[in-house]
Amino acid sequence: MATGSDSGSGSAEELTLRVKWSGKEYTVRVCGDDTVGELKRRICEVTNVLPPRQKLLYPKLASKLNDDSIFLSQLPLNSSLKMTMIGTTEEDLLLDPVDSPEILDDLELPKDEAVDIKDMEVNKRKLARRINQVKIELRNPCRNGKKLLVLDIDYTLFDHRSTAENPLQLMRPYLHEFLTSVYAKYDIMIWSATSMKWINLKMGQLGVLDNPNYKITALLDHMAMITVQSSSRGVFDCKPLGLIWAQFPEFYSASNTIMFDDLKRNFVMNPQNGLTIKPFRKAHANRDKDQELVKLTQYLLAIAEFDDLSNLDHYNWELFTEDNAKRRRHR
Repeated sequence: MATGSDSGSGSAEELTLRVKWSGKEYTVRVCGDDTVGELKRRICEVTNVLPPRQKLLYPKLASKLNDDSIFLSQLPLNSSLKMTMIGTTEEDLLLDPVDSPEILDDLELPKDEAVDIKDMEVNKRKLARRINQVKIELRNPCRNGKKLLVLDIDYTLFDHRSTAENPLQLMRPYLHEFLTSVYAKYDIMIWSATSMKWINLKMGQLGVLDNPNYKITALLDHMAMITVQSSSRGVFDCKPLGLIWAQFPEFYSASNTIMFDDLKRNFVMNPQNGLTIKPFRKAHANRDKDQELVKLTQYLLAIAEFDDLSNLDHYNWELFTEDNAKRRRHR
């Protein structure tokens, strides 16, 4: 395959690869500007073996295939050769399927670089491919006139690292009150970097999927994410809201969408629509004092009447809430 471009992001050349797993052969299609991590996503699509559980074997390339950040254009792949994958499907739903190290030092990109990532042609191509590859399945209909709230799970709604006899003990305080209140103004989608089985399991255990007071519009998992590259921070995955906007243009756009995530990197393709939520860790110690969702309820309801949410500075959302409270007291 051709060598990558000077930017290190590779070419858009398409390649068809054959992958052997568990006695069967599968065909996956990827592009030069995809990474090894994206190749694993495509393999997951046909085998249900999650990317972190895959080990790829290919002549003279085993070590490089362990690095999810390498672009496929940088590897001498040949469609005439067969790749072997070793891995097991997700069987024990009680275990977090993504055994990746915890991210403590989150991405803090210079503003100009963040804009560059969003506007790079290679990332626009990746988004376009993802729009064609992933169809969002609605659990409940989109509602006319409602804004859209997209929520992460781990450390946003749930402390996934702590242990407890009952998952409800790890649920962020006021979760159901929060979702009930904002549902009046917002459709709600949940987007996690884990698998759909894990999302359904956790949200089901927390009583989010069948609550009579609100409805979840859709669930999105790691398969809907794309891989981008930063000159200062390397290669990483993110959640492009353009995927949702492209599939439901009559309901959602940059002007009426806001995303909550404890990792800034997840909304690097849509920085104007992201709000970095304080992570909910050590649930047993912090359960009685965490007020984040109470304050965010006030914020979401306060901005719901704005025509364009992307014009707001979500970075300083707490100041906006405090200013609103002061204005109410002085009326």
